[in-house]
Amino acid sequence: METATRERQTSRTSGSQNDPSANGKPVAGGQSRVVIERVQPQIDGGQYPVKRVIGERVMVEADIFNDGHDLPSAVLRFRHESENGWRETRMTPTVNDRWEAEFTVKGMGRYYFTVQAWVDHFRTWRRDLKKRVAANQEVAVDLQIGAEMLDEAAQHANDADRQRLKQWEQRFRSAEARQHLSQICDDLELDRLMDRCAPRHHATTMERELTIVVDRERARFSSWYEMFPRSAADEPGRHGTFQDVIKRLPYVSSMGFNVLYLPPIHPIGQAHRKGRNNSPVAQPGDVGSPWGIGGPEGGHKAVHPQLGTLEDFDQLVLAARQLGIEIALDIAFQCSPDHPYVKEHPQWFRHRPDGTIQYAENPPKKYEDIYPFDFETDDWQALWQELKSVFVFWIERGVRIFRVDNPHTKPFPFWEWVIGELKRDWPDVLFLAEAFTRPKIMYRLAKLGFSQSYTYFSWRNTSEELREYLTELTTTEAAEFFRPN
Repeated sequence: METATRERQTSRTSGSQNDPSANGKPVAGGQSRVVIERVQPQIDGGQYPVKRVIGERVMVEADIFNDGHDLPSAVLRFRHESENGWRETRMTPTVNDRWEAEFTVKGMGRYYFTVQAWVDHFRTWRRDLKKRVAANQEVAVDLQIGAEMLDEAAQHANDADRQRLKQWEQRFRSAEARQHLSQICDDLELDRLMDRCAPRHHATTMERELTIVVDRERARFSSWYEMFPRSAADEPGRHGTFQDVIKRLPYVSSMGFNVLYLPPIHPIGQAHRKGRNNSPVAQPGDVGSPWGIGGPEGGHKAVHPQLGTLEDFDQLVLAARQLGIEIALDIAFQCSPDHPYVKEHPQWFRHRPDGTIQYAENPPKKYEDIYPFDFETDDWQALWQELKSVFVFWIERGVRIFRVDNPHTKPFPFWEWVIGELKRDWPDVLFLAEAFTRPKIMYRLAKLGFSQSYTYFSWRNTSEELREYLTELTTTEAAEFFRPN
């Protein structure tokens, strides 16, 4: 049962690495006898959050035990980041000192959870009382011990619970107590009263709180349709526009897609523009690669003039939304030689000894129409802030899904920072990592905040390889943080 809770115990954290004899004295918390281990789910010892979507359950498990024969009790404590106090639900033992409990996440943002356990002297007392009654032993002193526990619990109870606890205490102390032993041993109301009110002396609490990032439903599953707006015209040879895309939305909707992904929609540079069919030299009339971003008309916060205006784009976002479709934008953090950033912030790019700027390469391939950012620049903080502002610009125009181009070629700390910053203010924003790279790098990006990711299926070919990889994605720790797109 889920309840709100107030603090009513002394406690220590589980997993302390303190030297028990430091300075010749036992450390504080030595009276805490319960151990909490192997809490799941958690990622890298709690360094990164687990992921869920609204309405999903979180099943928490832990090994919980103590010395001797006393019985432990445990609770799962959880709260949304907007809440100050903890909610609680009782954990139940399963097998071999493994305990479990679950809760449901009901809102976007961050949830926090922890586990607390203590020696439950009342449950231990009731267990032993049953044994003594079954053995026909004298229990008068045991009833007095139980009455003292009820009296202590009543001091921590609200008025209604205090009244019921006092009634039970009187029954324990009465001359007719032996006539009520069956009820005393098994009454569920008394169980619930003591669960709520009994002090948790010397409780053990997990050393760190664990985190869950909760996204909206579309983070778990969505169906994507990719469209180049410049190819959306219904007349051969004419450059398409956002208005042409709007006309095609019913067609996209009729096929069941709920995300329309647009490659970069920004101005395209002229310098070193690529031609058709991967030709390294453009011919007159060639429109160039959309990923060669930036020209005299602007950069990442502008739209290609042949596509229309920002107002036309706003109309597209609204028209798509009315059909249950979201617009996903491609974010490629790179520049054409004509991008305004190149002149305004030359320090953001790597310069070669001959005075030219280093273009993108993946030897032997050369991409002279693209300049990558130099994330090792001394001006890195200003660079980070500007790139964040690109996301903010489009978020404020109604975009809530971004397909991020080649995130594995930008520093991990940048992604952790920028995604955290953006989701703090817009928790409904989703990020797809277009990371065609090694599995460990894919996983790292997911841990840092990407909502979905490309997968390694492109490098898995045989039936055995496919089964192995699917099993990895669905049954291992990866299932807690990595969502394939």
